[in-house]
Amino acid sequence: MGNYTVGLVGAGGIANSHLPAWLALGVDVVVFSIDGAAPALVERHGGGRVVESYEELLAASDAVDICTPTFTHRDLVIEAAEAGKNIVCEKPLALSEADTAEMIEACDRAGVQLYPAHVVRYFPEYVAMHDAIADGGIGTLAVQRFLRAGSAPAAPWFSQKELSGGLVMDQMIHDLDFARWNAGEVTQVYATESPSLREDGAPEPLTAQVILTHESGTVSYVTGVWSRRPIAFQTRFEVAGDAGLLQHDSLGNPPIAFNGSTDEVSGYQPTTRFSESPYLTEIREFHQAFLGGPTPRVDAADGLAAVALAAAALKSIETSAPVTMATNR
Repeated sequence: MGNYTVGLVGAGGIANSHLPAWLALGVDVVVFSIDGAAPALVERHGGGRVVESYEELLAASDAVDICTPTFTHRDLVIEAAEAGKNIVCEKPLALSEADTAEMIEACDRAGVQLYPAHVVRYFPEYVAMHDAIADGGIGTLAVQRFLRAGSAPAAPWFSQKELSGGLVMDQMIHDLDFARWNAGEVTQVYATESPSLREDGAPEPLTAQVILTHESGTVSYVTGVWSRRPIAFQTRFEVAGDAGLLQHDSLGNPPIAFNGSTDEVSGYQPTTRFSESPYLTEIREFHQAFLGGPTPRVDAADGLAAVALAAAALKSIETSAPVTMATNR
């Protein structure tokens, strides 16, 4: 292994994608998890060293990768920044625009880098779609439609909006971010959320739709689903311009799956053979940036913009009214 050390914080589902990516890059990894799950994570992936506290992790690390529940991100990022560490943080960066801005300001003051793990920007089918739009392959982009549907996460904190931001902030933020990456800044957000009821009164499923109006004139429709029973994970997109249409449906060509179990290892896993894992591609970009290389395709400003869009959608759901976005981002 090399002499570069990453401190991985958290040992839940997404850590099972991040740890093997760091190990594949040949870096040393130290792992801390407050729930005591770090030893099992390290054993499962055959690499890494467990430490007993966040302070010990910071002292041993050149950079920090935060894979903990969303409500813990703000404090962990600020502490890592004050310790002079470059940071990868799982999405969303925080639960509010204000907290996210505070995290970014702390990193700027400390002169450290902060990158949000918006991994959908690294999935090959999404990259191909984005590149085609950027290259003018479908002409002027007019309409985008995104769907992301799967089983509701098993961990209880996901179902508490004050801890996770719920379906919109946690799951749909991927497509909100991607819609903005394709079509540019957003002027207005309108959203609805619809829990239907089964005969026994239990909600099934929870669905939300967010409509984004972009400064460019493009309109984006983003739909998310959290089912209360295990279902096949699905992503779908349709993007249309005045010269063509691009479509993808994972059920016809499945790139990822969600196993819907309560196992800590469960999560989004590739089911087709990519040239490499999109998690590895993502982590490599962040690592190279930490070493002085190019800026990754997603940065802290993108993370802030995505949180702002999700927060606006949640406000629209609460008020049943459209939300006008600030135009000076």
